[in-house]
Amino acid sequence: MLQRKPWIAALLLGLALLLAPRLTAAQAADDSLAVRVDALFASWDKPDTPGAAVAVARDGEIVYQRGYGSANLEYGLPITPKTVFLVASVSKQFTAFALAMLADQGKISLNDDVRKHVPELPDYGKKITIRHLIHHTSGLRDEFGLLAMAGYHMDDVITKETILDLAYRQKELNFDPGEEYVYCNTGYTLMAEIVERVTGQSFREWTSENMFEPLGMAHSHFRDDYQSIIKNRAQGYYKDGETYKKQVVNYASVGASGLYTTAEDLARWAMNFDHGRVGEAAVLEQVHQRGRLNKGDTLSYAFGQSIGQYKGHRRVSHGGSHRGFKTHLVRFPNDGLAVIVLGNWEEFNPAEMAYKVADVYLVDPPERLAEFSGEYYSEEVDATYHLAIEKGRLTARHRRYEPIPLTPSDTDAFSSDSWFLQNLKFARADGRITGFRVSNSRVRNVWFEKR
Repeated sequence: MLQRKPWIAALLLGLALLLAPRLTAAQAADDSLAVRVDALFASWDKPDTPGAAVAVARDGEIVYQRGYGSANLEYGLPITPKTVFLVASVSKQFTAFALAMLADQGKISLNDDVRKHVPELPDYGKKITIRHLIHHTSGLRDEFGLLAMAGYHMDDVITKETILDLAYRQKELNFDPGEEYVYCNTGYTLMAEIVERVTGQSFREWTSENMFEPLGMAHSHFRDDYQSIIKNRAQGYYKDGETYKKQVVNYASVGASGLYTTAEDLARWAMNFDHGRVGEAAVLEQVHQRGRLNKGDTLSYAFGQSIGQYKGHRRVSHGGSHRGFKTHLVRFPNDGLAVIVLGNWEEFNPAEMAYKVADVYLVDPPERLAEFSGEYYSEEVDATYHLAIEKGRLTARHRRYEPIPLTPSDTDAFSSDSWFLQNLKFARADGRITGFRVSNSRVRNVWFEKR
């Protein structure tokens, strides 16, 4: 048997002692954050109430996941990160992503007339494009309002065919396509139908093969059969006085809703926006492009996601609500953070809880911006800019100009109102900022190296 040389053993021991305190400190920090999250859900952490599943992904890893309360009050089954929930309108970003993938593959154009793929839809004399469907600017009437007018109750069996039949019989639009933004589930049902007609597969099959399976989302699928068995599924509830009662879900359409998944699987989905295992770079960029109205107004809505700011952090989010299932998924791209909260009772507020969890993990914006501070020099233009945090904002200074405030625009990217310093994209090596490339309308990618 070979013996290690004494100096090698000593070196290994020294490295272990050097690294051990750091690992312990990191673990202690994560444990401290977990305790704070647990405290937020303490009132649901008992077996005789519905509850929630929570997952947090940060920098490409799931750093927290846990369940609280009961998935099924009749059988006393606890909620875990692998409990399956109907996520309702959180489904929409998957449907929009599917259309973006097919467009990238050249199988459709987002500017296609919807009637090119679904000719049964009436000709209203105005072109409705797939892009209109994606951004809720089509003018089509919403399926749930139509179903209610037709006499349907939400515990009735509602299939895709039911919804499409109503859509095909409509005589008018709410407004001309592109003139307004009005949330419309019908558009997303039509989008799923387009996927089926273009690919020759059911929407469930195509999304499973092309999205869920490559990401290891083993507990996710679009439910197109209301009688199908779903293992580990949560039951949705509402409260009648002091008594919990079941909500029945017989909705068996897909696209606008219909995705059954877990907090753990949604964390994998959120991380895909960072590593891009599913969807080319063009697709990942496309699904963050916000919609526009005919008059030029830019919407906050982009491919099944709402884009905005939260306490100075760029935010991408969407929620869902149906028959006792209350869900929210929020990502903070510039912070490498995603929070998923899935609940199973009507009065639960998943968005409120998701942002409370985010507050635990988010770094204060000035602290986050600190890594971009420093001196940057470009040999090409023989100029130096000093970047520093001033009044809570990253600011660029040059000896001949007034300070130029920079605004986060994407991961490691900033913009400004300066015509010559319009866009800055930072580069990294081994996680550290090495410099940035600056572009404007007439000059692209001038390199400034960090000194």
